[in-house]
Order: sequence, then C-alpha cells, then structure tokens
Amino acid sequence: MEKIRSGIIGTGFIGPAHIEALRRLGCVDVLAIADYCAEVAQKKAEELYVPRYYGDYKELLADKDIEVVHICTPNHLHFPIAKEALLAGKHVICEKPLALNSAEAEELTELAQKSNLVHAVHYNLRFYPLMHQVKQMIENGELGEILAVNGSYQQDWLFYDTDYNWRLDPKFSGDSRAVADIGSHWLDLVEFVTGIQVEQVCADFAIFHPIRKKPLKAVETYGSKVLASSDYEDVPIDTEDYASVLLHFNNGAHGSVTINQVAAGRKNRLFFEIYGAKKAVAWDSERPNELWQGRRDGNNEILLKDPSLLHQYARDVVSFPGGHNEGYPDTSKQMFKKVYECIQAKIQGHAIKPEFATFESGQRELMLCEKIVKSAREQRWL
Repeated sequence: MEKIRSGIIGTGFIGPAHIEALRRLGCVDVLAIADYCAEVAQKKAEELYVPRYYGDYKELLADKDIEVVHICTPNHLHFPIAKEALLAGKHVICEKPLALNSAEAEELTELAQKSNLVHAVHYNLRFYPLMHQVKQMIENGELGEILAVNGSYQQDWLFYDTDYNWRLDPKFSGDSRAVADIGSHWLDLVEFVTGIQVEQVCADFAIFHPIRKKPLKAVETYGSKVLASSDYEDVPIDTEDYASVLLHFNNGAHGSVTINQVAAGRKNRLFFEIYGAKKAVAWDSERPNELWQGRRDGNNEILLKDPSLLHQYARDVVSFPGGHNEGYPDTSKQMFKKVYECIQAKIQGHAIKPEFATFESGQRELMLCEKIVKSAREQRWL
C-alpha cells in the first residue's frame, strides 16, 4: 500500500513531536516542513531528515505531492492556515485551539464539513489507553449515574516572573491563556470519557504575575547563564495564570476544575476524579498507566495498563504488553493512527466514523473557553 504524504507547518516543540509520532506509524511519509523563514525550516529539516523545506507555509500548501497538513504553529495562525489548507484540498490535523475564537472555529467547521476532507484537532490525551478504558466502563454502566466530576490541570513552567513565552501575548494566544492552553484539554477529556457535557460555568481568574520580564533576546542563546536586569523588559500580563471553574453538566452532575500554570513542582499534571452512583475512578496524567477505582463497600483498587485486563475498546490503542509503560508520545501515535485510517478510507472511496476530536470538538472547546472567560469577568454563572 502506498504511503500517505504529509507536511508539517511549525518547527517548535510540537512540530517535531508530530513527526516522531507519524514515523512510528509506518504508513506516512513526512515529505516537507515549513516555518517562518527558509533558514529555520532548512535547519529543522536537516536535523529531522525531512526531504523538503519551505520558508512560507503557502509554499507547502502549494506542493501537490502533500495530501495531509499538520498545523503546529502559534495559535493566531491556526485559522488562516487551516482555511487555506482545506481550500487547497488537504486533509488537516490542527493543534489546539482550532482558532482564536468560536466564530473562526465555526467557519472552519462549516468549511471542513463541506469539503469531504478529514479534519482533526490534536486533543491527544483521549488516547491514553486508560482513558478509553474509563469511557467504556462508563458506557457499560460500571460507574452508574455520574454524580460529580472534579479535577485540575497544573504546571509550573510559568512559576517565575522571568518565565516568558508567546502564549503570554493575547495577539498570539487569544483572550484566554491557561484555560485555552491546558484547561481545554481537561474539558475535552472529561466530556469524552463521561459522555456528558458541561452546561453551565462559574469561573474565577487570577494573574499572579501582572508584570513579567520578557527577555530581549531568545532565551536559548543564553543557555544556563543568569540574565541581568538589563536583559529584560517589563511586560504587563492580561491573561490568567490561574482559574477555578464550577461546572454543571447536562445530566445533573456537578463538578469543578482548577487550572494553574504557576504550580511549583507540577510539571504537566492533568488529574480528574469521576464519582458515580456505583463507584468512582481517578486518574493522574503523570502516572498514566494507573487507574484508581474507589468503592464504598469493598477494597479500592489500582488498575494497571495491561491489555489483558482492559476492554477491547481500550486494547485498540495499546501497543505494548502489561508492565511496558506507554506515555505522552504514544497518545499522538494512537490518535494519528485513527486519523490516517480515516484518510486512507477517503482515498479508497468510503468513510469511517472519526474516533478523534474533529473541528466540531475544537469549536465546542473554544465556545466553552469564551463562556469561562466571560463568567470570570462578570462574576456569575453562564
């Protein structure tokens, strides 16, 4: 079978992560990479052994050999690139958020639906095997009616006022930062596994560093050197470091989530507890191969990721036997496997129902983020 040819737009952390995951599939040929200038694209192409490079994403979209485009750029570029890619007849996998606002996302969703092209948003955390396990357990009625959902997503990469990144600038990231960046992953994952949807929100935001120190040069050029005060400029911060959100779900369940990017010691921890009328489950993304199960009348248990212990739906996204841990890079591989199965089906003239987040999911997450931002500003339920 002939390989499907893809192109990657963006050379930061997530672009090479996409390439690594795609190469593990075996059915994809990463043909080209693009960035904001030819020199940057060439350097990354040489490092990653990608045969073609472009200093303008439009050149990659014009490459007739490329069938699929992965958008791995800062947020403000997602909408124009995704729109142009669909119009160019390319299947699209886009990093989250899909756009800067729900109106842009709605336009992309309508265009994608009319195009008959495969479209996906990289909500890869759905593809931890134990997330598929929880989803199947809930669908089977093993937890009973869902009564409450609580959790958090916490990181420490913005702990100091000298920590700076393009995500801190609303021009590039949008009106929300912590909620849009990582809170959207929590919301998408919880709705995915529970099958229920957030219906009302009440949010509280905090900015712990209202002024941050932006390096005047790229941080990488300094290595481990300590910067002097003259190496920074003070920049006011308008987006949230922290959010607490109360939640009402459409089945009557209640919940809450805390989002924090100034949480010392939490490197990248998504956590949730789902309480049902029969039992509860809890999961920590920093220990992704363990699922806690809680009971009132009986022993609590830890279910380890082992295909022999999982439902078939979860076994479908497992690559290794019990005792062989699977982690973050495997989630992208498993998601892309499902996306490219849909693309292969399209090429062969038939359709497969998507098991991944589509542009519709991306649109919903932007709508939820906007309501959470508005709730925090107006200090009321929405």
